[in-house]
Amino acid sequence: MLNQEKGASMNEKQAMEYIEKTNQIGSILGLESIRELLIRLGNPQDELKFVHIAGTNGKGSTLAYISTILRVSGYKVGRYISPTIVSYYERIQINERPIAKTKFASYLEKISLIINDMVEDGLSHPTSFEIETALGFLYFRDKKCDIVVLETGMGGALDATNIIKNTIATVFASISMDHMQFLGNTLEEIAKNKVGIIKDGCYVITTSQEKSVMKCLQDESKIHGCTFLLSDYLSLKKVKSKINKQTFTYEGFKELEISLNGRHQIENATLAISCIKALNLYGFKISEESIRKGLKETVWNGRFSVIGEKPIFIVDGAHNEDAAKRLAESIAFYFTNRKIIYIMGVLKDKEYVKIIEQTYSYAEQIITVTIPNNPRGMQAYDLAKEIKEFHNCVTVADSLQEAVEMSYLLADKNTVIVAFGSLSYLGELIGIVQERDKIRRDTHGK
Repeated sequence: MLNQEKGASMNEKQAMEYIEKTNQIGSILGLESIRELLIRLGNPQDELKFVHIAGTNGKGSTLAYISTILRVSGYKVGRYISPTIVSYYERIQINERPIAKTKFASYLEKISLIINDMVEDGLSHPTSFEIETALGFLYFRDKKCDIVVLETGMGGALDATNIIKNTIATVFASISMDHMQFLGNTLEEIAKNKVGIIKDGCYVITTSQEKSVMKCLQDESKIHGCTFLLSDYLSLKKVKSKINKQTFTYEGFKELEISLNGRHQIENATLAISCIKALNLYGFKISEESIRKGLKETVWNGRFSVIGEKPIFIVDGAHNEDAAKRLAESIAFYFTNRKIIYIMGVLKDKEYVKIIEQTYSYAEQIITVTIPNNPRGMQAYDLAKEIKEFHNCVTVADSLQEAVEMSYLLADKNTVIVAFGSLSYLGELIGIVQERDKIRRDTHGK
């Protein structure tokens, strides 16, 4: 593993090289390594309070709602997320401002020297996710955050984020099948892993779940003496949805507004409201005005996000069966009788056939891409072969740039282009679309 010499100052380039090299370790579930690392760093996480969020789909959007409402209420809010879309540094934020590159390098230099000592002592080298998690805790502690809204990685009980003790609220977004090679082959096994983040006496807040998942949540909450709260999505009233604006009435809050698209985002917003109610019971002071303002101001890139118009260009991180089903529902709801073109790129360890089954029928044309710089990415040609079992208009693109250009050539101003399949390529694709739009505006003056 890459060693950092004592006395040598780490710069931004070296920091990224260190993380990329550490990425080769892969994902290792378990708390031994991060526990040792944090002990040697002085256990900064023990000086922080947390909202801890788990789930298969919707946890990131729920985190965004909760943290934005808290920020609008005047609190200093740490936000820890993964994966990111636009910038690597987005994973560690305070009041929605990513950690500075120089600050990240400075903290990583300190951590890398401690890791050198760990390895010399015969201990395992922490994974990149464990390092990022520890770095986030240090940064949030040093900046004296009032609260940290923390998203788990892939699991729960053995996830590196589960090293924390001071959990005020544990929040569960929709739990479904994903990461089976790590978490289990049944919904019950996956749920039992995820409920491992519940701590004694905390609030447990969940959206509606499958019966077996709900029982698992309730049983674990009882064991830990927790207050259990169900976000009653079915009590919604007066729901109105259009692109970039949805309104609804929920539990005494009339005509709340969100800017995120897709009916499932209303479900995530109601889950966030239920968490905010729990935080108010705990002692935080969050007004109805702050809830309204925070919901409206919440931004979450890559989830049915509109990045272009005429034609409408949408990106969505639908990377498993449940997320693909929600994407299909949103396409059917917003764009009935419109010509739809897909750009698809997936990871080969995902259930890509189920993603195809949920979505293929809405597309007139499907363009496949290989996700750049990711060994887990499925080759565009192989993905096209799989799609051709369901759909006969499939084209392979040699690059993201070619896929974007091809989609525009096939589209007219009423077409809808949807890029999805994995979050990991959407940042680069968004950049290509934005650069294309900038060139067009500079050329045509509009």
